[in-house]
Amino acid sequence: MECRALRWARRRLGQRGPFLLFMGVGKVCWGAGMIVEPPALDGLGLMIRFAPLHCWAWVWILAGTATFACAWLSFGQDRWGFLAASVPPSLWAFTYLWAALVGDYARGLWIFIWYMTSHCGVIWCASRVPPAFRRGVEGRPG
Repeated sequence: MECRALRWARRRLGQRGPFLLFMGVGKVCWGAGMIVEPPALDGLGLMIRFAPLHCWAWVWILAGTATFACAWLSFGQDRWGFLAASVPPSLWAFTYLWAALVGDYARGLWIFIWYMTSHCGVIWCASRVPPAFRRGVEGRPG
């Protein structure tokens, strides 16, 4: 037996909403974790020149909040959630790539590839999922 709130959430989230919901929660948690216990700054020199790490942690938190909020939007408008989800890992990826290219952090190249595949690539692939159509309700996304 399914509760009314769960049925409502399933209908409202649609095909791509659950992905955005979980990505949003994950990004908020990642950012909060950086504030609670900051990680090592190896390879992040470029970012740290512009703002301290706790400011960059807030980028994760704000992007995660926007991603979570966009989970509840209709298909097409939820694209802003995918964009928000892509911003922090893209910033980190290119910061690590820069550190590798200038010789500050040799491991940066591999971290760049990891962010671009396991974070950005997954987000971009999920953003390409088309809407599901319900049987009997032609023209209405699932």
